[in-house]
Amino acid sequence: MDKFHAMQAFVRIAEMESFTKAAASMGLPKGSVSRQMQALENQMGTRLLQRTTRRVQLTHDGRIYYERCRDLLATLEEMDELFRHDPATLSGRLRVDMPIGLASEFVIPELPKFLQHYPGIELELSSSDHRVDVIREGFDCVVRAGELDDSGLVARRLGHFRMINLASPDYLARFGMPLSPDDLSQHAMVHYSQTLGAPHEGFEFYDGRQCHYIQTGGVITVNNSVTYRAACIAGLGIIQVPAVGFHQALEATQVVEVMPRFRAKPMPLSLIYPHRRNLARRVHVFMDWLSQSLERHLER
Repeated sequence: MDKFHAMQAFVRIAEMESFTKAAASMGLPKGSVSRQMQALENQMGTRLLQRTTRRVQLTHDGRIYYERCRDLLATLEEMDELFRHDPATLSGRLRVDMPIGLASEFVIPELPKFLQHYPGIELELSSSDHRVDVIREGFDCVVRAGELDDSGLVARRLGHFRMINLASPDYLARFGMPLSPDDLSQHAMVHYSQTLGAPHEGFEFYDGRQCHYIQTGGVITVNNSVTYRAACIAGLGIIQVPAVGFHQALEATQVVEVMPRFRAKPMPLSLIYPHRRNLARRVHVFMDWLSQSLERHLER
């Protein structure tokens, strides 16, 4: 048994609570990972993982061993990279999650330069609008738009997006141009909710001190940014979005800005990652690059 690789597999299983997910994230067969864990437990002389039909949990001894393994592996990785200054020597898999629009419009176009500069890095890029579980799903870092909850993770604020209200020319031809929140009773919004069936907050506007919410009509609710945009262009209602992603659509008059004096609160953008001490150098390098790449699209 390779003790180092067994410890890596054990930490991944503990964090993802699944042999199957851990094996897939490491590019290994599930059977191989299971055998490694059996050999590790036999060598340690104690059960580290409690296996059930639904999930895998750490035992009391497993929790102690996990904390020691995590710190030890981080220290070993830092030692390996201590004197490596050549980008070509930086290697390993990097798992990242970010919103769909951010990935497709701003990150992917710049990504070839990063990967050419660091050819040893293998990037797994998840793009979704729902909030992933950073620890359980094994992400090195994620980009989140909006206010953050108190998750116990480390957060690095990148900046914020200026928000605007948009509607299509067809929608405005049918329902007229709203000029103030008082007009919204005669208008419809495309509702956005990551959880379908959840109540809608309505139209938001920020007066510089607090947010106000106006209930409006609307017959469609979507749960991702791509369909949110498409629904607006199709004339299904008003949307509230970061201005940075709609410059071309505004120039092409696919959409028109409405009620510019009543915009939603600027949307913060943050990098989230698990543990400051245990970050590999490739994660630090990627986050610094990402921050610089997005800087021109964000306001401080």
